Amino acid sequence: MPSKYPVLKPQEIIKALSKVNYIFVKQKGSHMKYSDGTHVVIIPNHNEIAKGTLRGILQQADMDIDEFLKLL
Repeated sequence: MPSKYPVLKPQEIIKALSKVNYIFVKQKGSHMKYSDGTHVVIIPNHNEIAKGTLRGILQQADMDIDEFLKLL
């Protein structure tokens, strides 16, 4: 069974999260911090974000994969 979690570029994740009011807070090294005022997510600024890392980002955002995929 294929995974629902796609491999994405950080810019694609940021663009989707910005649609639900996540804004850039700060960056330390290659890790960027975004917040919506309630939740804080850390997004690594690498070439691609692995499926497991995306799963962790969505857990931090308290968002399920189907809701996220609609934002893409």
